[in-house]
Amino acid sequence: MQSLSHTAEPGVLSAPRLSSTVPHHRLPDAGGPLPYAGEPLTTTVPRQYVHRAAVAEVFLTGWEETGPHAFTVRAQWPRGHSLFRAAGGHQDPLLIAETIRQAGSLLSHAAYGVPLGHQFLMWDLAFSASPEAVAVAPAPTDLELHVTCRDVAQRRGELTKMRYTASVVRDGRPVATGGASFNCVTPAAYRRLRGERPFFPSGAMPPPVAPGLVGRELERDVVLAAPTGDAGTHRWELRVDTGHPVLFDHPVDHVPGMVLLEAARQAAQAVSSRRILPVAVSTVYENYAEFDAPCWIEATPGAPDALGRPTVEVTGRQADRTVFTSTVTAWPASRTPA
Repeated sequence: MQSLSHTAEPGVLSAPRLSSTVPHHRLPDAGGPLPYAGEPLTTTVPRQYVHRAAVAEVFLTGWEETGPHAFTVRAQWPRGHSLFRAAGGHQDPLLIAETIRQAGSLLSHAAYGVPLGHQFLMWDLAFSASPEAVAVAPAPTDLELHVTCRDVAQRRGELTKMRYTASVVRDGRPVATGGASFNCVTPAAYRRLRGERPFFPSGAMPPPVAPGLVGRELERDVVLAAPTGDAGTHRWELRVDTGHPVLFDHPVDHVPGMVLLEAARQAAQAVSSRRILPVAVSTVYENYAEFDAPCWIEATPGAPDALGRPTVEVTGRQADRTVFTSTVTAWPASRTPA
């Protein structure tokens, strides 16, 4: 499991159920026609609702309820991002995973009233997309996520766990699917579960593999360490840089699930013969990745899927425990720009 808590602000704040009806504001008349006159003004949802400290990392712009446990969530991806970088005419598909993650957090707080400060323990996260879903456009990418919440459990009127699925729509066409499941626990229950854990690794961070090996441009974005005598083929120590402004957006007492997802993607790239476009990733989280021991990432090329696309099986292990398993599916290399 991986916690998705937002801990940048102390205390437990009530998260009121927000009205899903957003008024359409018109821009003031400036003496002539304006490019967006009459269109709804767009802003992001509160950053606290998606467990982000930086407003720049919020991809969601609104939501509305469409039926019992059914919602439409709106999102926008920037044309450029410091971590989720475009390459070969495609945006980073992990934007889909992060957007789906944020949608679950938003609805938990805004629609189901989970108080701010509660911890979210994620059990799995997956997405599958067509290459068209992440094609670079001449403007930011506007999306709709049609979300259905299932297995919704509540105790004394508060949400305790949920599974949800999402259909991602771009330009009126479904281009991706995905989903996740998690538990919600109170701050007191989380303290009993976790105890006193460090917020930073105790040892020095190992040097990275060459950024190009894992499809990265900057060393800072590399989460796999250069192999040493302790590592075997297709095995790397996880690099934990708690100073990274995106991967560690705010202090936490473990390695976040999205960092492990990035490790899976980089490991899949490292064992591939050319640059890949990860069009599907399915990850199961089994234990926390702690800061006080090395976490080892192992990758094994798998059999092609039913569509003939190559797959890579990635596992994270710490001591004698499995932290996560992930299946990364790539768009056929022959069709992916280098």
